[in-house]
Amino acid sequence: REPGWTSSLPPSLLLPPSQTYVMPAPCNVCLSLTVYQLQQEAPRPKRITCPQEVSTVQRFVSLSRFHGMISREYADELLGGAEGAYLIRESRRQPGTHTLALRFGHQTLNYRLFYDGKHFVGEKRFESVHDLVTDGLITLYIETKAAEYIAKMTTNPIYEHLGYTSLLKDKMTHRRGRSEPRRVTFQRDDNKITTSPLVRHSALKDPEKQSSYDKIHNFKVHTFRGPHWCEYCANFMWGLIAQGVRCSDCGLNVHKQCSKLVPSDCQPDLRRIKKVFSCDLTTLVKAHNTTRPMVVDMCIKEIELRGLQSEGLYRVSGFSEHIEDVRLAFDRDGEKADISANVYNDINIIAGALKLYLRDLPIPVITFDVYSRFIQAAKIPNPDARLEAIHEGLLQLPPAHYETLRYLMRHLKKVTMFEKENFMNAENLGIVFGPTLMQPPEQNALATLNDMRHQKLIIQLLIEHEDVLF
Repeated sequence: REPGWTSSLPPSLLLPPSQTYVMPAPCNVCLSLTVYQLQQEAPRPKRITCPQEVSTVQRFVSLSRFHGMISREYADELLGGAEGAYLIRESRRQPGTHTLALRFGHQTLNYRLFYDGKHFVGEKRFESVHDLVTDGLITLYIETKAAEYIAKMTTNPIYEHLGYTSLLKDKMTHRRGRSEPRRVTFQRDDNKITTSPLVRHSALKDPEKQSSYDKIHNFKVHTFRGPHWCEYCANFMWGLIAQGVRCSDCGLNVHKQCSKLVPSDCQPDLRRIKKVFSCDLTTLVKAHNTTRPMVVDMCIKEIELRGLQSEGLYRVSGFSEHIEDVRLAFDRDGEKADISANVYNDINIIAGALKLYLRDLPIPVITFDVYSRFIQAAKIPNPDARLEAIHEGLLQLPPAHYETLRYLMRHLKKVTMFEKENFMNAENLGIVFGPTLMQPPEQNALATLNDMRHQKLIIQLLIEHEDVLF
């Protein structure tokens, strides 16, 4: 057992005196305590040592525990019927492989034993065979004694009443939801693109609408030190290691099986966001409670303040070491990063930092899921139908991606208004930003090369028709 374990309830399950909560029957917490008690009662592992040294033992198996190539019957005899007794033998059916023989439930269970730097028979990896057996006995014992309860433990979740969700609801009080983008029908009249009806989508102008962005939890297998209870079903999370999963963005702790039922309502905690660059776009905007990444807002603001007439804006590169300095400043200081002319006089450094941020997103602004939809749209010969297809693709973007792209295209449209000074029209900007905003799901060099002209055209059209596409 891990040192320091106690039988007290975790703080997340304790309600303040001012609140009352009627637990649905059966009582999840009471039964969960029973599961905790079952873990305490599980058989302890008993190592059966070999009286003589076996020369064929492999490096990762203890000499005292390895019994060589013996039969199942002889292994059963050595275990002596003691619950929790175990030994390691070489398999007769598959010479060169190792078998863990474990006594449980008045029978001997045989498992293929693997090693890749750690010991395992399933998904969990252990530093020692003894820990593996300890965890296995806990799991076997609980699943045997409380099988019916485990099967039903997600039927009365407390997720909507306790812990993470109640705190999340408090943060969201009085905040409005995001309105859906309006569908626009494109028609050509006298060589001008119009909309019928002529409307422009204005969703997400209110920063508070950001709070309704859906985000799935980023669950990863986690080993909890001390007793922990699932924050979805309120049941005890049993086992020696890897008892459940934890969201690396918000810290929600749940059973692995419960993680499939948790809603997409992750509210990232800034303390868990290690950096700004290379961070998922939706995660970053939810953590900072903004409509767009602060990098995009701050860089565009600086560029529009002093760089719109800069020749070759976005095409001319700034010094790479200075761009790296800007990246480090955002990762270290966030929205307090100083990117003013006092620090970076060359506006190409700021433009380069913005391109680097967009290029390094783990999921591009135009996401992998809709990439092929946009590429197919670019291939449509009819201009009206092509814009219709692009508009339909925009409607499939996640809210944070949609708003970031909308804001960026509005900025690039403004850049083209100074074409006489900066020599950057929509086509030139499409060449620059196509591969930055659009990346194929599979990194195939030939396919990427073939798609470049389509990427350029998509960004060009988004800039030229920004006022009606968004």
